[in-house]
Amino acid sequence: MANDKWDEFEQYVARVMEENHIAGAAVALSVGNEVVYAKGFGVRDIETGDKVTPESIFGVASVSKSFTSLAINQLADAGLLSIDDPVTKYIPELTFRGCPDMSKVQTRHILSHSTGLPPMTRRQDIIAFSDHVKFLNAEEYELLGPPGEYFSYANDTFLLNGHIIERLTGQLYRRYMTQHVLDAIGMHRSTYNLEELEKMGDVTVPYNYNKEKGVLERQSWPVLGTYEVGGGVRSNVLDLMKYASVYLNGGVAPNGQRLVDRDAIKRMCTPVIQTGRKSFYCLGLQTTPDYCGVTLVEHGGGQPGVSSNFGFVPQKGIACAVLTNVGGVPAGAIWLAAVNMSLGFPIDQKRSVEVEWADVPPGYLERFIGTYSCNEGGRIIVMIDEDNGCEHPASARILANGEEFRLSISDERTLFYQAPEQQVAVKFFFRQGEEKPWAALAGSRMLRREE
Repeated sequence: MANDKWDEFEQYVARVMEENHIAGAAVALSVGNEVVYAKGFGVRDIETGDKVTPESIFGVASVSKSFTSLAINQLADAGLLSIDDPVTKYIPELTFRGCPDMSKVQTRHILSHSTGLPPMTRRQDIIAFSDHVKFLNAEEYELLGPPGEYFSYANDTFLLNGHIIERLTGQLYRRYMTQHVLDAIGMHRSTYNLEELEKMGDVTVPYNYNKEKGVLERQSWPVLGTYEVGGGVRSNVLDLMKYASVYLNGGVAPNGQRLVDRDAIKRMCTPVIQTGRKSFYCLGLQTTPDYCGVTLVEHGGGQPGVSSNFGFVPQKGIACAVLTNVGGVPAGAIWLAAVNMSLGFPIDQKRSVEVEWADVPPGYLERFIGTYSCNEGGRIIVMIDEDNGCEHPASARILANGEEFRLSISDERTLFYQAPEQQVAVKFFFRQGEEKPWAALAGSRMLRREE
């Protein structure tokens, strides 16, 4: 890639960091297994002013889900399981309230967030998988629907993959992952262990931006308990390029070690359930199958003090990772800008673009009015500006993540708004014969409409 292209990219990163109060970020991009760009931006510690480097360690948050999926597929390759098996084959004591036949809930469903379980109250205090199963068995909730019908991001069901790994291997989840994934790939500056993290050096400090005070506030590294299955890896962008090579080389790491069969990589990247207008969730990865003639395979992540995005373009042998040390910022937009530069596309090209519905029937927006929420804490409020009534698309607004945005309507069941560096679509679900929606897919979670 020409230097002037990288200059344009770096100007873009500088703008996004300034507008979104990002203290530090790191970016790496490889082509054909060769790292062609790696750079740190900003600082890893505001107090010391220490600069971010490509070796700086960040949290990767939910990018960790693909690591767990890789491990599950290792066990499938070894003949220890099938992703089509019922989860209860390995966790027979598991029950979902209101599910008439648990044999219908497959390993595929817990890997793809399509079990039908709604977002649950987060319980980071639980450290044993057996206790988390007891929590799921006892908790009060209403299923969204049968397995495979709805997508809704669910850390509480994804972590069951860790329980399966422990039961089939006899190893603690973290030990199996370190030995058979991180160490096997040669990711020597990556870890699940917070004590080990402190000894590695060049580690970022996590921050969240306090909008009311206008300052970045230091965050503690979260002690995740069983949720480490979906969010426990701490790594750096160079190690993530080694990790990406496993996918681009058909299951073989840079050191020549085969981690999984080529068919397992294909399985992990095959769409299971639709998540957006052009995007799908696979097995611990998301994909946009037709992005101007190529496929984007990726996963983002977010925790207090962490925003991340990782992925690759298999047809072109391109991989990219973006890590930041501030929560709730558009790491995915920086990732896509870098990939666009590498592909020769406009830097601001998007995965898909919602277009306003030209002839919205009078009063149509009225049906969406309401509050939608889930037990995990997600909440949106759709409202109408009183001055304009319900007859014009510009009259709708949404309160999401503590901020208010103008809403537009793109079709009979989809509203959208413009957030920093990204367009956010909200898809609504209707039951037959009912005019008002019972739920909305906002971001990646299903939120029920409050009565």
